Amino acid sequence: MRRIATVYLSGPDQWAPEPADLMARKRHMVEAAGMTALDGRGRFTIEIDNSEVAAREIYADALGRIRQSDAVIANCTPWRGVGCDPGAAFEIGFAAALGKPVFAYMNVISEDEAELRERVDILFGAQLGEDGAWRDPDGAEIEDFGLPENLMLWAEARRFFVVVTPDPLGDCEGVQLCLDAMKLYAD
Repeated sequence: MRRIATVYLSGPDQWAPEPADLMARKRHMVEAAGMTALDGRGRFTIEIDNSEVAAREIYADALGRIRQSDAVIANCTPWRGVGCDPGAAFEIGFAAALGKPVFAYMNVISEDEAELRERVDILFGAQLGEDGAWRDPDGAEIEDFGLPENLMLWAEARRFFVVVTPDPLGDCEGVQLCLDAMKLYAD
């Protein structure tokens, strides 16, 4: 059984409304489960102005925290589009490259948004092509495996939960589901 003592919280939460409260709630949940929570807030940066230097410091700090962690809980809630935050996607890939287990969740407002193809259709429109593939308004094929997220992100997650909630940016049920799944995790 692999012991998970430190969890990195990945996702766009630092940009959500009232981010300090949201992250405090998530850290409290992780700590209540007996683990230490880490996130990529960039607390150990020297640069104080938003600049390229600050961005590189935050990047290095976040990667260091992922390296310190035993596992990652990734918030894959659609962020400014149909898919998860690109920073979260990068962090998931980085954790995977290090061999860290990733547990993920996605908050959506309705079950209609639970599949990637459906979200593309809702936001942009989709049509079934003569070749049997779903296509967006530009004619590009839409990934359609019936999954909530891109297959690479979905497949990397040891568990990927979809939570239907009226508060997709603030709901923390997915964190608890991931923590519960971690208890069952064995290497």
